[in-house]
Amino acid sequence: MQPLNQLGYTLLRTLRDHLRPLIAYHLLFTLLASALIVPMIAWVSRALLAQLNRTVVTNDALIALLFSPLGLVAMLVGLGFAFLLIYWQQAGMLLVAVRPKDNHYRLAFEALWLSTRRLPALAGLVILQVGSHLLLLAPFMLGLTWLYDVWLSGIDPYYLQQTRPASLWYFIACALPLMIIWLGLSAWLYLRWLLALPLVALDNCSPFRALKRSVHLTRGWHRSIGVAVLTLLIVIISLPIISTWVFDSVVTPLLWGLPEHNAVLIPAMLAYITSYVLVTLTITFLGIATNALLSACLYLQLAYREARPSPRSENAHPGRLAWAIELSVLLLAGLQAWWILNSFEIRDNVAIIAHRGSSMVAPENTLAAIRQALEDGADAIELDVRLSADNQVLLYHDRSLARLTGDRREFDDLSRAELSEFDVGSWFGDAFQNERIAGLDDALALVRGHAGLMIDMKPSPGNEERLARAVLATLAAESDIRYRCWATQENALYANANCGFPNVLLEMRMATMSPSMVTYLKQQAPELRVTLLAQLILAGTLDRRQFDALGLRHNRITPQEIRLAALYNYEIHAWTVNDQASMSTLIDLGVDAIITDYPDRLSELIEDRRALSDGSLMLVKLRNWLRQ
Repeated sequence: MQPLNQLGYTLLRTLRDHLRPLIAYHLLFTLLASALIVPMIAWVSRALLAQLNRTVVTNDALIALLFSPLGLVAMLVGLGFAFLLIYWQQAGMLLVAVRPKDNHYRLAFEALWLSTRRLPALAGLVILQVGSHLLLLAPFMLGLTWLYDVWLSGIDPYYLQQTRPASLWYFIACALPLMIIWLGLSAWLYLRWLLALPLVALDNCSPFRALKRSVHLTRGWHRSIGVAVLTLLIVIISLPIISTWVFDSVVTPLLWGLPEHNAVLIPAMLAYITSYVLVTLTITFLGIATNALLSACLYLQLAYREARPSPRSENAHPGRLAWAIELSVLLLAGLQAWWILNSFEIRDNVAIIAHRGSSMVAPENTLAAIRQALEDGADAIELDVRLSADNQVLLYHDRSLARLTGDRREFDDLSRAELSEFDVGSWFGDAFQNERIAGLDDALALVRGHAGLMIDMKPSPGNEERLARAVLATLAAESDIRYRCWATQENALYANANCGFPNVLLEMRMATMSPSMVTYLKQQAPELRVTLLAQLILAGTLDRRQFDALGLRHNRITPQEIRLAALYNYEIHAWTVNDQASMSTLIDLGVDAIITDYPDRLSELIEDRRALSDGSLMLVKLRNWLRQ
């Protein structure tokens, strides 16, 4: 038997000998999966999720959803389908690699047909193999859940993410050994069962017999196989990173030297994007193919003492479809590049919304944070509001006072006078000692003539409408103050600066995580702009005509969400974005507003982009497309 230390050479030779039929199979399988399998999986997933009777899922609700019985079933079914798709594709490539034939495309069709016939056995293998890994994971997940309850239970996830208190590091220190142990056991199990898929696909073994025989064949070779698998994994992960870096750092700067004429710049960018799409497709194919060929080579060496799959026949020919199919890949890449280039808009406009004020420079939801946000150039300031025991609307995020004050009492159990005694600034720094819990009326007075507010309602259970009515009453009172102020102004030019826009409902915005509250708010004040905030939206369940803006976590915003917003005429607000690279990418994706803890960074970025020429801005958009 050929030693395993020559596996890399064997792998490359096999890839060279079977390259064209592997490409043919990859194209055929991708076409089949795109047209039939992926839509079917999406339909089944939507059908399962529809049983949850939810539309918008927040952070807390998402966690509860995932760990509910139906959520766990949905995840398991989705995971099973995903792995079955992977196993099916790998089985077909294994059949291509070990069955040399004259006609490359006939071989690809045969491999697709034979792998499809093995789907029941592949499904059984998925259940046994993936299910065993999940069972192995279960006790470690219980341990992590217990550690989470010990160290992080009750702490606001956003606070954990931004502030990173000591308890977070204690949790990580305790969880890390558990994760290392699980990774070690999982890797050990994976290496023992590595040959199960080739045995099912090529030898027609039953799933259980394949697993048992794989354990026997790999005995004594775990270390060598592990090195080979790890090396291949590093290469597969590194290739897209390296290619993106080369395009972004080496090739892209060359475009900056081109003359700023569309006749030159647009063809050059089109060629650039086409090349990038082709490289991406190539890397994807190589990652999939080499993983299958590694299994094929190991299978032949350990099961049959063969050095590698048989080389292609000297008389092998590609068949009449070869050039047509491969030319279609080039055409597809060019069309995709043209579509990407045409999606670039030369100029853009995005609103700056300060999250809880400038909450990384001053304590969140305080007058100090609002003042800082105004200095930092915010167009609007997002503030969280809650009701006190005496029905006053105050600025505060958490249900309990524990995080910012150390007092474990519930916020809505105390009156405004009692709450105003708490210091919510000292935790942030000595410079903010004695910063008090402010009211919504205080915030409205502070922003008059300078900025709007996004009022994010944080009601206690059962108090949603009560809080909404109190907020609307506070806004109505502010409108009365402003109208009276306008009546005293002699110069109308300065009235807005001195008094603010008189109709507060037209200037401010309400935000909620409840679709039913959106409907209630629009019924109470039709002219009020309402933003629906969501961590996740279950596909096909949301009435997108009921709100004025959809606030999504920045990594949930896709081109499809932007297209839906344009179709239904609402805005997209991205939260919470703090680095300029992500801000720039989201601007070019087409969001209408960015919610950030650092409004000064976003204001600076917008000014820098406005100073660019059209050609330079297109290159910036190209770079942001690469980041996506």
